[in-house]
Amino acid sequence: MNYYAHETAVIDGGVQIGDGTKIWHFSHIMSGCQIGERCNIGQNVVISPAVRLGKNVKIQNNVSVYTGVICEDDVFLGPSMVFTNVINPRSFVERKSEYKPTFLRRGASVGANATIICGNEIGQYALIGAGAVVTKDVKPFALVVGNPAKQIGWVSRYGHRLHFDENGTGICPETKERYKYENESVRLITEQ
Repeated sequence: MNYYAHETAVIDGGVQIGDGTKIWHFSHIMSGCQIGERCNIGQNVVISPAVRLGKNVKIQNNVSVYTGVICEDDVFLGPSMVFTNVINPRSFVERKSEYKPTFLRRGASVGANATIICGNEIGQYALIGAGAVVTKDVKPFALVVGNPAKQIGWVSRYGHRLHFDENGTGICPETKERYKYENESVRLITEQ
């Protein structure tokens, strides 16, 4: 076993857990899920069947990652954030065949107490503000807040707000990486 699991964690059979991953108190890893290398699964987290987590995914306390969720590498899920996997749940109606996939692309971050409605894609390095309710796709590098979530700007890979000059060029204040804004989207043009 090349990962750490606290003695109170429950890990079902048939899971894949990458090297260097840590699973903390009272978390439940359900059968059929895949967890990449160097992930950190906080306290009281549930990872449901068929969930896929890339490398270096950080999940803070009290998060349930439901079937249908796929997180690429370097995703951050803040404390008590929420996923859904059915649009119209009813306790008396079986809808497991209606789970809608939700994708979080590389480097995306979701703030504390935010909600991600199923069937949406969160673009790479997007930043979802605390308490936001995401009801539609989020573009790469977008900064979204509110209920329902609305885009209010753009961020760098390191999570800094980007400001663009007359040529549509923005610079990350931490890394000096350069970004280009055109056609209502942002892309990285120089990497650190």
